[in-house]
Amino acid sequence: MKNYLAFFLFLSVTTASAHGPLPARLTAPSDLVLTGLTDSDTTAGGTARLCEQVTFSRGLRYGESEANVLDVATSATKAETPRPVLLFVAGDTFTGDRGAPDLAREIQDQVMCFAARNDMIGVRVNYRLAPSAVWPVGATDVAAALSWIHGNIDLFNGDAREIVAVGYGAGAFHVAALLAHPELQTDHADVAGVVLISGIYRAGKDASDSVKAYLGADATQYDKRSAFPGILNVDVPIVLAWATDDPAGLITQGETLKKTLCGAGHCPRASLLRNRDGIAGAFGLDGSGDSLAEPTLLLVHQLEARGIAVEACCRRPLSPFTGPPLSPALGGGSPEERVAAPCARRRCAHE
Repeated sequence: MKNYLAFFLFLSVTTASAHGPLPARLTAPSDLVLTGLTDSDTTAGGTARLCEQVTFSRGLRYGESEANVLDVATSATKAETPRPVLLFVAGDTFTGDRGAPDLAREIQDQVMCFAARNDMIGVRVNYRLAPSAVWPVGATDVAAALSWIHGNIDLFNGDAREIVAVGYGAGAFHVAALLAHPELQTDHADVAGVVLISGIYRAGKDASDSVKAYLGADATQYDKRSAFPGILNVDVPIVLAWATDDPAGLITQGETLKKTLCGAGHCPRASLLRNRDGIAGAFGLDGSGDSLAEPTLLLVHQLEARGIAVEACCRRPLSPFTGPPLSPALGGGSPEERVAAPCARRRCAHE
């Protein structure tokens, strides 16, 4: 049995598709009381324990469809500075009903609580599914959700400059496709880093029925709709993972993406997971051992360090980089180049 305390937030959102107007900013009423949500259910791997002192904001609309909603998880302990954001885009398949089953949502809640308990803001996005929503709706829904986050996450003390998109299963394809196809991107839909888990990145003639339902029956279009070659041009750090018990085709997809990115000079940090019991298992929340928790936290902490360096360098004339370096494990370019690049674009909080 779950005990839900009220979190009343009146929305004024005017979003459309990823190519439509940006979502209207939420307006927080002056008498807003953040009382939170607690979960006393001990099923689904101990969600209650993981979510102690975590506040959920449920069903926030980021688009026109009833499926275009997201949840936000924050720590009850207030941070003095804006916190990084982990955006979770998960899906076992490309098809389904309007929303995820309750159990699947509880499992995703666990990784959101992982984010909140590690001084981040957790965001779970729900998106439209095939067969009613086909290519490129998954990617454009992610773009619309990112636009919403950029416009509203400061209300939750989140830092829109430090968004890490975590794609799992079908969600990994949607995140990778968005990165790979500039025509699907919108203003204020960028990310600082990505984590891709057990995804497909280029479908073939042997695609599953679920993949065909989303990409279409014409296999000659699959290459155009894949993550290649566009993902080779991304300029954000990538963490890539797959599991030992993934189907052979998924393992090949991950290995091929890693090899291709490394060949393009943007080698991702790669992790081999013990099992594929779901996104919560991927972060070791089931006690299975090897997980993405450590490399994800490392990525986030280094993005935070980059942000400090960027602020410092943006407040002075551009000069050779002297700030803390990024780990080479993040891949792509020298640490100096990757930290100085945002300064060259003047992507500063005070501007």
